[in-house]
Amino acid sequence: MFNVGDKIVYPMHGAGTIDAIEEKDILGQKQSYYILKMPGEVKVMIPTTKAEEVGVRNIINKELADKVFGVLEQDETTMDKNWNKRYRDNMEKMKSGDIYEIADVVRNLSFKQKEKGLSTGEKKMLNNAKQILVSELVLAEHATQEEVEQLVENKINTSFMMFRAEEISTESVVNKFIPFQGTGTNDN
Repeated sequence: MFNVGDKIVYPMHGAGTIDAIEEKDILGQKQSYYILKMPGEVKVMIPTTKAEEVGVRNIINKELADKVFGVLEQDETTMDKNWNKRYRDNMEKMKSGDIYEIADVVRNLSFKQKEKGLSTGEKKMLNNAKQILVSELVLAEHATQEEVEQLVENKINTSFMMFRAEEISTESVVNKFIPFQGTGTNDN
């Protein structure tokens, strides 16, 4: 049972605060609902009797938030090369509501985006995963959305450079000087 003012996570939607617990009559049935205020002034109603069943949980604390940032600092985990299978695997991680799994999706897809780009579906998934991750970290860290977004990007960029920079620089960057052959009179 959660209380008004509790900060909770609703899987696939992100973190928010319980604004109220109200009894509503919907289609002739009275039921209690958590009224959840989400980022962007969105309100969600969740039946109190189904909250745990759908994966609603308390947000993480500061100590666990530090561990989440640790996930972002690691090398990517193995992902299927088939985009369809990879998409389904990442969707399962997101549906789990596990903040570490969501951080894993954010890091892995961010690496993939930097290396060779993402399909439209995976770009949308990355944006959604980032929104879910950031919404919880904002509440856990007592920080602004901009601060947390910047911190997440910094962690990912640092780990990408640490684990991928050598591979990219030797494969895709011209690393020797090629003199310009102009059209001037001194050309031979």
